[in-house]
Amino acid sequence: MIPWQNFFVAIVSAAAALTGLIFVGVSISLTRILSIPKMPSRAFESLLLLLVIVIISSLCLVPSQSAFLLGLEILCLGLFIWVITLRIDISLLKNTDAENKKHSIQNIVFTQLAVLPYIVAGISTIKHGFEGIYWLLPGIIFSLIKALVDAWVILVEINR
Repeated sequence: MIPWQNFFVAIVSAAAALTGLIFVGVSISLTRILSIPKMPSRAFESLLLLLVIVIISSLCLVPSQSAFLLGLEILCLGLFIWVITLRIDISLLKNTDAENKKHSIQNIVFTQLAVLPYIVAGISTIKHGFEGIYWLLPGIIFSLIKALVDAWVILVEINR
C-alpha cells in the first residue's frame, strides 16, 4: 500500500476541502436550500459521498492492515452508503413531477456510478488482495464529480 500513500493523502485533502465548500454553501444559502424540497437531501447525499472518500482513503492509510480487513471495511462502508443513497434517490424520484423524472433518473445513475465501485473494490480486495484497490478509482472519481456538480447547484444554481 506504500505506493498508494500519496494518492490517498491527496484524496483525503481534496474531499475534505470540498466538504468544507459544501458546508459553506449550505450555510450561506440555508433558507433558500430549505425552501426547495429536494435540495437538503441532495446536499446531504453530496456530503455522504465526500465523507466516504475521506473514510475509505483514511482506512487505506492505516499501516500494516491486511488486504482482507481493508476489503471488508470498504465493502461494509460501500454497502452502507449504497443503501442510504439509494433510499434518498428513490424518495426523491417518487416526489418528482413527470417533467423532471429524467433528471432524477440521471442523478440516480450518477450516484450509483459513484457508489457501486466501492462495493466491487471491497469484494475484489477481499478475494484478490490489494490489487482490488484499483476499483476505488472510479468510485472516487465519480464521487468527486457528483459532489462538485451538487456543490455548483448549491452555491450557484439555486440563486438563479
